[in-house]
Amino acid sequence: MAGFDCDENSGERVNFRRVLAIPVLMAAAAALTLTACGDEESSGTLVRIGTTETDPQWDVFEEKAKEQGITLKITRYSDYSQPNAALSQGQIDVNLFQHLQFLGQYNVANDEDLTPIGATQIVPLGLYSKKYTSVADFPAGAEIAIPNDPTNQARALFVLRKAGLVKLSSETRAPSPADIDKAASRVRVTPVDAAQTALSLNSVDGSIVNNTFLLKSGIDPKSAVYQDDPNDPGAEPYINAFVTRAEDKTDPTYLKLVEIFHDPDVQQKVRENSKGTAVEVRRDGPALEQILSRVQQTIREQK
Repeated sequence: MAGFDCDENSGERVNFRRVLAIPVLMAAAAALTLTACGDEESSGTLVRIGTTETDPQWDVFEEKAKEQGITLKITRYSDYSQPNAALSQGQIDVNLFQHLQFLGQYNVANDEDLTPIGATQIVPLGLYSKKYTSVADFPAGAEIAIPNDPTNQARALFVLRKAGLVKLSSETRAPSPADIDKAASRVRVTPVDAAQTALSLNSVDGSIVNNTFLLKSGIDPKSAVYQDDPNDPGAEPYINAFVTRAEDKTDPTYLKLVEIFHDPDVQQKVRENSKGTAVEVRRDGPALEQILSRVQQTIREQK
């Protein structure tokens, strides 16, 4: 028959061919297995998302996204300067770590147009003290530590003004210590690195501490002597948001992530992790863009 050698060694030759075929078949089977595993791992739409957070709600958020057919590839950055640059450069698709004031600072400084597509939450900024339990207790000339970065410094001064501890000499939307009317203020402020605000409580009369360093230091948020109101219109620049590149702001998958973040199970974890301080905010992209536009205009005017 064609294809077979019809001599005394034909049986050996057929067996030899069969031996050769075995590893080929095994390799093919292995390739099919690897392909199947690869398909399983990459099932669903892949979204590369960047953050500086390691909070427990991320595990729930990731699982809820998977249930909706979205696979998250989460990149966690070590400092706040990285996620926006990574987004601008196309290394990630979305980031979630910042409020609108921080985003505005980045966009103006780098001539970028990164865009918020949906709100997540806002966290009150509070005044804490190891010496006093009420605003009225602070004596004249008391020293208050505030974050020295422009983003948090302005908000800290607004908190102190609202508490009646300082008076500002102008109506600027982005005050600095230079805008304090010292003669009319009850306290003096000392700008320090944001990471040092909680530690400063051992050496000053009070300190404005943001939530990140508050929780890391084990300070109970409910012990705040005073804090701003997340529902006040003046707090709008401090709404946290999902952010993407301008050309991707209507991407349905990215918008779906915003919806998933507001799932009750995710929100339960947010409340637990923030010890009840985080206030859920539902604002869509266009509303956030309007706030961001005002923020950026103010930043440009301050230059």
